[in-house]
Formats: sequence, C-alpha cells, structure tokens
Amino acid sequence: MTDQTKEILRRAASFCAYQERTQREVRERLNEWDVYGDEAEEIIAWLIENNYLNEERFAKTFAGSKFRVKRWGKQKIKQHLKQRGITGYNLDQAMKEIETDDYRQTLIDLLEKKRRTLKEENPLVLKQKLIRYAIGKGYESDLIWSVLGAEE
Repeated sequence: MTDQTKEILRRAASFCAYQERTQREVRERLNEWDVYGDEAEEIIAWLIENNYLNEERFAKTFAGSKFRVKRWGKQKIKQHLKQRGITGYNLDQAMKEIETDDYRQTLIDLLEKKRRTLKEENPLVLKQKLIRYAIGKGYESDLIWSVLGAEE
C-alpha cells in the first residue's frame, strides 16, 4: 500500500467517522480526491470491513433523527433515503426505527400546533390547509384523514 493510498484511507475514515455516510457519498468524495475505479472500491470495502461505513446504521440514524428532530413523516424520509441510494433491506430497517404510536402522536401534535397558527374561520378550508401541511411533512394521507376524522 502506497503512502498516497494510506493518506486517502485516513482521510476517508475521518470523513466517515465525523458523520454517518452512504457509499454514494464516499464515492463522490473519493472522486473529488481523484480516486476512481478499483482503488475507490478497495477503499470502500476497507471502510465497510472496519465499520466506518455501514448503510444500515446510516439509514436507521437518518430516519430516527429526521423523525424526532424535524418531525418528518415516513414518505419524506423514504424519499430522502432513496435519493441517497438507500433501498431494500436498509430502507425497511430504517422505517422500523419509527414506532407506530409515536408516529401517530407526532402527527397529532404537529396538526394541533399548526392549527394554532392558522387564522381560518371556515372549517373545510382549515382542514384542507392542515392536510396540505401534513402531506408536505411526509405523512400518509390515510393517516392524516384518520387523525383529523377522530378530532371531529
């Protein structure tokens, strides 16, 4: 292993240790460092073997934090994970990070908070605005209807 390869490994490990990353993000960074092809794949394999890079861990962390901190719905979380190249098993594992009861309660809390900010008299228009808001946050329309229907 050349000194240059060791330096790139060190930089890549540091890049992954700072924050959870996907293979796509690491590949893009390696491209910026002019590392391509087999050399890039060997570095990624080394990062995976040494547990610097783990897409399941990334997906779980991403889903959990976007739900808890930004209060995103599953649709929006899935969309963002897919944009980062996370699919299949890792995507399913990420969705399991979100408890059904917490998910529903978070939607209820979000809608109550949003309702307090709206100055709408017409109940139909108010409901429409709440639905649009929740869909924008990534919640499923059937769950939104169920929550809003339960309030009436």
